[in-house]
Amino acid sequence: MSRLPPLPPETTPELQPHFDFFLGTLGFTPNSVLTMQRKPRLVQAFAQLNAAVMDPAGEVDLGFRRLVGHLASKAAGCLYCQAHTLLGAANFGVSEAKLADLWSYAHSPHYSPRERVALDFALAAAAQPNAVTEAQFAELRAHWSEGEIVELLGVVAMFGFLNRWNDTMATPLEPVPTEVAQRTVGAHGWSPGKHGG
Repeated sequence: MSRLPPLPPETTPELQPHFDFFLGTLGFTPNSVLTMQRKPRLVQAFAQLNAAVMDPAGEVDLGFRRLVGHLASKAAGCLYCQAHTLLGAANFGVSEAKLADLWSYAHSPHYSPRERVALDFALAAAAQPNAVTEAQFAELRAHWSEGEIVELLGVVAMFGFLNRWNDTMATPLEPVPTEVAQRTVGAHGWSPGKHGG
C-alpha cells in the first residue's frame, strides 16, 4: 500500500507540461511524479533532470540507457523502477529476447562485450557502498567514450534518486509496466512486491 497516494494530475494544473513529458516515453504519467506534485518545484526539477539524462540527442542508445537504469535499480532493490525501465527499454526498441536475458546478460548472446562492461559498471556504481574499481573504470574507458560514460553514470545517479523515492513511498505500480516486467523477468523472480495493488 502506498505510503502517500498519488494525486490526480489536475491537482496541480501548472505541472501538466511536465506530466505530458512522460507520455512520450511511458505512455502515462508515473505515480512517482503524481506523488511528488505535493512539491511542484520537485516535479519541475526532476522532469528537467530526466530530460537531460534521457536526452534523445545523447550518444548512448535510448533503449540501452533504460537497461542501465534497470540494472542500477536491481542493485538498489527497487521493483517499481525495475518495471518502469523494462517498459521504457521496450518502448525504445529493445527486443523481448534481450529483455528476457537482462538478468543473465553476462552470458547472453544478446549482449555484446561492450554492453556487458557498461551493465557491470551500472551494478557496481549503484551498489552500497560504491563498488567501481580502477580496473573496472579502465575497462569501461576502453569501450566507451568520456561523453558516453557521463551519460551512463547520469542514468545510474538519476535512478539512485528514483529508487529511494519509490521504495520509501511504496509507490503503486501502474498496470502496463507491471505486465511488461512479469512477462520478461517474472520467471526469474521479479514481482511487484510492496508496489503491487
